Amino acid sequence: MSDPYARILQLALAGRPESLTAAFLGTLSEEERHAYLEVEQTAAAYAQREASPARATVAPSAQLRDRILSSFRARLARPPQSAFLVFDMIADHLAEGSVLEVPRARDIVPALAQKLDECRNQGIPVVYIVDEHDPEDPDLTLWGFHAVAGSGGNDIWPEVAPGPRDRIVKKHTYSAFSSSQLQAVLDDLRCDSLILSGCLTEVGIMATASDALQRGYAIDVPPATQAGISALTEQVTLSVLQVMPPYGAARKALLERTAARTAP
Repeated sequence: MSDPYARILQLALAGRPESLTAAFLGTLSEEERHAYLEVEQTAAAYAQREASPARATVAPSAQLRDRILSSFRARLARPPQSAFLVFDMIADHLAEGSVLEVPRARDIVPALAQKLDECRNQGIPVVYIVDEHDPEDPDLTLWGFHAVAGSGGNDIWPEVAPGPRDRIVKKHTYSAFSSSQLQAVLDDLRCDSLILSGCLTEVGIMATASDALQRGYAIDVPPATQAGISALTEQVTLSVLQVMPPYGAARKALLERTAARTAP
């Protein structure tokens, strides 16, 4: 099999020791590793369905191999298109003494500023997610006076300020997809993968990531550019998100939609 994707398919169906498989996976890109795991899961599901006490184990059919390989090639035919989302790096979270101060958010400013520069240099679009509330919003009763429009509390922290080509999306609740322009912005950017950063990891990032996965987006939350209430709750949140792949049907539809929008 000279085709590299066929080679990966062969690996998934070969039943090699886990140590050899792990060594091979270490040479692949993140997208290829995700695809390999999907191939492995598909083959396992097929084997479980076909297996029975009265039926001998047989090699996968040529039809199954071709079907999986076709799906695998289609998935990797177009590299992932990412957007870098920056959550709530605002005065009411970073200023000392504010009602909803997140001290850890100040610690990630240098790493976040560097990552922003890298994304802009690489052509990865940057989208700022900014919490904003009306002064009469009942949410302020529960969380305290914060991020009120016109108060200066939801001004983006100057050290990680938006660039001229960056987008800004206002949100009013936990998920940035809820009652906002985020989906329209991502559609315009033709993105299928999201890199989430900023704060609060356990609230806005977690809620948005969950919505994103159900909409078919692949997600990544780099530890160095996220800040939560504590190191423990950050780690719990990141661990949960690491085991949640995008919802399959939504992922397929999203990739088809973005591919159609980028076709010449």
